[in-house]
Amino acid sequence: MKKIIVRIAEGLGNQLFMYSHAYSLSKKLGYDLQIDNTSGYFKTKNRLRNYELDKFKIPTQICDNNDKFDTYPKDFKRKILKFMDTFKTYKYFYLEKINSDKSTVYNDFSNYKFSNKLFTEGYFQSEKYFIDYSNDLKKQLLIKDDYLDNTNKYINLLKKENSVSICIRQNRYSEGKIKDNKKSNQFTQNTINYIKRSVSLFKKKIDKPVFFIWSNDFQNLRYYFNEKDFIFIENKKNKSLNDFNLFIHAKHFIVGPTPFHWWGAWLNHNKNKICLRPNDINPSNNFDFWPKSWISI
Repeated sequence: MKKIIVRIAEGLGNQLFMYSHAYSLSKKLGYDLQIDNTSGYFKTKNRLRNYELDKFKIPTQICDNNDKFDTYPKDFKRKILKFMDTFKTYKYFYLEKINSDKSTVYNDFSNYKFSNKLFTEGYFQSEKYFIDYSNDLKKQLLIKDDYLDNTNKYINLLKKENSVSICIRQNRYSEGKIKDNKKSNQFTQNTINYIKRSVSLFKKKIDKPVFFIWSNDFQNLRYYFNEKDFIFIENKKNKSLNDFNLFIHAKHFIVGPTPFHWWGAWLNHNKNKICLRPNDINPSNNFDFWPKSWISI
């Protein structure tokens, strides 16, 4: 059996990129797709995050334990296999191509030869990897009802109003082992400046917009957005999943520089949606992170 095993890691937004790339690759190559849900999280430094794709309606099965590298000895074996793979004609690993300056760009796989068992690793943060299967993914990447509050008071508000979704990622560089509060604060301020520009544009472009704000930390945000047409989304139960689910009900987006909100805008089904994105912030190392159809501001 030919199979692709995708190593899932990081937070929800990045997990969706990793899965979507691997799904598209499996379809193009005619391979079965399986998920490694533990190798990216067993190390102490990675335990701030959790595997979350099991909350979605995706049909892909978890790979066998023999195909995981979720202990330190097995991870050492993985490193040896990856080194040996550089000398092989039929590759065992498909890794995201990273330039010397740590930047990445869309990389076409057509020049590669693969073995019957293929491991994929990388972020692959561009729709170019999976745009051909967007319809499939928009059906799969829905959260299971068991994790949702379908009586959420914000659902009707988002549907009723000319809603614009805003997401502000705070503390971006202040979590984990290495903390840089100054860099985090600057990132937040740059995001707010971009949102202010975008709000002004939406007020000229659409009738009576109402702006809904999502965030991982609402501290100080009411100072910047204190007008009556700003509503703060504060979910308590299964916050990240219910936050994510609400994106599907918004009509337009001021897309925040975060994979989490990128996916909310990309998966949204409103055919007339307007998506703005920052012209001066790219949260990814991938030059192709922002879809070309989104308006740069």
